[in-house]
Amino acid sequence: MTTDPRTYTYANEALRDRVILITGASDGIGKALALETATLGAQVILHGRNTAKLEKVYDEVDAIEGAPRPSIAVLDLASANAESYTTLANSISDEFGRLDGLVHNASILGERYSIAQYDAVLWQRVMHVNVTAAFAMTQVFLPLLLESEDASIIFTSSGVGRTGKAFWGAYAASKFAIEGLSEVLADEHRHSPLRVNCVNPGATRTNMRLAAYPAEDRDALKTPEEILATYVYLLGADSKGVTGESFDAQ
Repeated sequence: MTTDPRTYTYANEALRDRVILITGASDGIGKALALETATLGAQVILHGRNTAKLEKVYDEVDAIEGAPRPSIAVLDLASANAESYTTLANSISDEFGRLDGLVHNASILGERYSIAQYDAVLWQRVMHVNVTAAFAMTQVFLPLLLESEDASIIFTSSGVGRTGKAFWGAYAASKFAIEGLSEVLADEHRHSPLRVNCVNPGATRTNMRLAAYPAEDRDALKTPEEILATYVYLLGADSKGVTGESFDAQ
């Protein structure tokens, strides 16, 4: 691969007519990506658990000149059951008939505790939201993704999902698991048009980063809008054949 996704440049309609679902689209990277993909012509499905916040993002997308009107998918990943995922998949199937992109952006940090101190219930919640929910959503959307001629799944990784670091607990473990899930799925579909990759956003000016590093100089960090090139590259046609990889967004 000769393209560096971090410096990828793209045309104004690079994602025209693609149906893309973004989890955690209420704020941060998810919101920024939703606005950018809509600007590039994609039909965006905004997922989140807070209806009011999603409606604000909806209004921002709807105000973009020439952008398709978005859809909203309210679903709490911490409490969603199999029926909830199936209902969402059926709704998207009825409306669009396929899914061209699935971006797993939503996750939770948990607490910065040592393994010896980590609460088992919190551990289960972090693993459930960050890994099990991503698995369940991917599984139920696979038929729709395989209806696309050029579908892409993006999982969100982390630097601590490649090299374990003290006090990152369940979050780090969940990101190691996401890397593994992505590789397994990519290998299972290596003979299909579906491609599956991970993106590590890196240090970005988000609320999660603030929670992890409250004393950090936020102004020194890149904004979500500044790290989107890798995501757009992986969602678009220029990344055909690129699968089973893990990229840094900066």
